[in-house]
Amino acid sequence: MMRISPHLTFNGRCREAFTRYQAVLGGTLTTLLTYGESPAASQFDRRWHGLIMHATLALGEMELMGADQTPDSYSAPQGIYIGITLPSVDQAGKVFDGLAEDGQITLPFESTFWSPGFGMLVDAFGIPWEVNTAAPSV
Repeated sequence: MMRISPHLTFNGRCREAFTRYQAVLGGTLTTLLTYGESPAASQFDRRWHGLIMHATLALGEMELMGADQTPDSYSAPQGIYIGITLPSVDQAGKVFDGLAEDGQITLPFESTFWSPGFGMLVDAFGIPWEVNTAAPSV
Protein backbone atom coordinates (compact mmCIF):
# COMPACT_ATOMS: atom_id res chain seq x y z
CA MET A 1 0.00 0.00 0.00
CA MET A 2 1.25 3.47 -0.86
CA ARG A 3 0.54 6.44 1.38
CA ILE A 4 1.15 10.11 0.62
CA SER A 5 1.79 12.36 3.62
CA PRO A 6 1.82 16.14 3.21
CA HIS A 7 4.86 17.73 4.88
CA LEU A 8 4.31 21.38 5.79
CA THR A 9 7.05 23.86 6.60
CA PHE A 10 6.84 26.85 8.92
CA ASN A 11 8.82 29.92 9.84
CA GLY A 12 9.00 29.18 13.58
CA ARG A 13 5.31 28.40 14.22
CA CYS A 14 5.13 24.64 13.66
CA ARG A 15 4.24 23.77 17.28
CA GLU A 16 1.44 26.36 17.33
CA ALA A 17 0.14 25.19 13.93
CA PHE A 18 0.10 21.49 14.83
CA THR A 19 -1.57 22.19 18.17
CA ARG A 20 -4.32 24.03 16.26
CA TYR A 21 -4.57 21.30 13.60
CA GLN A 22 -5.05 18.67 16.30
CA ALA A 23 -7.77 20.78 17.97
CA VAL A 24 -9.56 21.32 14.62
CA LEU A 25 -8.98 17.98 12.88
CA GLY A 26 -8.65 15.61 15.82
CA GLY A 27 -6.08 12.85 15.62
CA THR A 28 -3.00 12.28 17.72
CA LEU A 29 0.20 14.31 17.83
CA THR A 30 2.65 11.42 17.69
CA THR A 31 5.80 13.53 17.21
CA LEU A 32 6.87 17.02 18.27
CA LEU A 33 10.64 16.68 18.16
CA THR A 34 12.62 19.88 18.66
CA TYR A 35 15.99 20.61 17.09
CA GLY A 36 17.42 20.60 20.62
CA GLU A 37 16.04 17.11 21.36
CA SER A 38 17.43 15.57 18.19
CA PRO A 39 20.69 13.59 18.05
CA ALA A 40 21.98 16.36 15.75
CA ALA A 41 21.31 19.16 18.28
CA SER A 42 24.94 20.26 18.38
CA GLN A 43 24.81 21.02 14.65
CA PHE A 44 22.12 23.67 15.09
CA ASP A 45 22.32 27.18 16.49
CA ARG A 46 20.99 27.19 20.07
CA ARG A 47 18.27 29.65 18.96
CA TRP A 48 16.75 26.72 17.06
CA HIS A 49 16.73 24.23 19.92
CA GLY A 50 13.12 25.02 20.93
CA LEU A 51 11.76 24.91 17.38
CA ILE A 52 10.27 21.83 15.75
CA MET A 53 12.47 19.60 13.62
CA HIS A 54 9.71 17.06 12.99
CA ALA A 55 5.98 16.97 13.83
CA THR A 56 3.49 14.25 13.00
CA LEU A 57 -0.29 14.41 13.41
CA ALA A 58 -1.81 10.96 12.88
CA LEU A 59 -5.30 11.17 11.37
CA GLY A 60 -6.58 7.63 10.90
CA GLU A 61 -4.87 6.16 7.83
CA MET A 62 -3.10 9.41 6.95
CA GLU A 63 -0.60 11.65 8.62
CA LEU A 64 0.26 15.30 8.38
CA MET A 65 3.92 16.13 8.94
CA GLY A 66 5.65 19.45 9.56
CA ALA A 67 8.82 21.27 10.59
CA ASP A 68 10.21 24.72 11.23
CA GLN A 69 12.75 25.82 8.67
CA THR A 70 15.61 28.22 9.11
CA PRO A 71 14.82 31.79 7.98
CA ASP A 72 17.28 31.52 5.09
CA SER A 73 15.59 28.36 3.75
CA TYR A 74 11.90 29.09 4.45
CA SER A 75 9.52 30.15 1.71
CA ALA A 76 5.73 30.36 1.84
CA PRO A 77 3.83 27.56 0.07
CA GLN A 78 2.89 28.26 -3.53
CA GLY A 79 0.99 26.23 -6.07
CA ILE A 80 -0.55 23.79 -3.58
CA TYR A 81 -3.56 23.36 -1.32
CA ILE A 82 -4.05 20.78 1.38
CA GLY A 83 -7.40 19.25 0.48
CA ILE A 84 -9.65 17.71 3.09
CA THR A 85 -13.02 16.06 2.45
CA LEU A 86 -15.47 15.44 5.27
CA PRO A 87 -18.69 13.41 5.22
CA SER A 88 -21.13 16.16 6.27
CA VAL A 89 -21.64 19.88 5.71
CA ASP A 90 -21.72 20.36 9.49
CA GLN A 91 -18.33 18.70 10.00
CA ALA A 92 -16.77 20.45 7.00
CA GLY A 93 -18.11 23.83 8.12
CA LYS A 94 -16.62 23.40 11.60
CA VAL A 95 -13.23 22.39 10.18
CA PHE A 96 -13.33 25.30 7.73
CA ASP A 97 -14.11 27.77 10.53
CA GLY A 98 -11.38 26.32 12.76
CA LEU A 99 -8.73 26.48 10.05
CA ALA A 100 -9.87 29.97 8.96
CA GLU A 101 -9.46 31.45 12.46
CA ASP A 102 -6.97 34.34 12.17
CA GLY A 103 -6.37 33.36 8.53
CA GLN A 104 -7.69 34.59 5.20
CA ILE A 105 -10.76 33.14 3.50
CA THR A 106 -10.21 33.07 -0.26
CA LEU A 107 -13.53 31.38 -1.12
CA PRO A 108 -16.29 31.30 1.52
CA PHE A 109 -17.64 27.92 2.58
CA GLU A 110 -20.85 27.34 0.58
CA SER A 111 -22.70 24.94 -1.66
CA THR A 112 -21.25 24.36 -5.14
CA PHE A 113 -22.31 22.33 -8.15
CA TRP A 114 -20.04 19.44 -7.03
CA SER A 115 -20.41 19.66 -3.27
CA PRO A 116 -22.96 20.64 -0.63
CA GLY A 117 -20.14 22.59 1.09
CA PHE A 118 -16.76 23.78 -0.17
CA GLY A 119 -14.41 26.63 0.77
CA MET A 120 -10.81 27.77 0.41
CA LEU A 121 -8.58 29.60 2.87
CA VAL A 122 -5.02 30.33 3.91
CA ASP A 123 -4.68 29.64 7.62
CA ALA A 124 -2.93 31.81 10.20
CA PHE A 125 0.31 29.93 9.51
CA GLY A 126 0.32 30.54 5.74
CA ILE A 127 -0.92 27.08 4.73
CA PRO A 128 -3.55 26.99 1.93
CA TRP A 129 -6.51 24.63 2.50
CA GLU A 130 -9.52 23.43 0.48
CA VAL A 131 -12.29 22.07 2.68
CA ASN A 132 -14.82 19.92 0.85
CA THR A 133 -17.95 17.99 1.78
CA ALA A 134 -18.42 14.58 0.17
CA ALA A 135 -21.22 14.65 -2.37
CA PRO A 136 -24.19 12.53 -1.36
CA SER A 137 -24.22 9.05 -2.88
CA VAL A 138 -26.55 8.65 -5.83
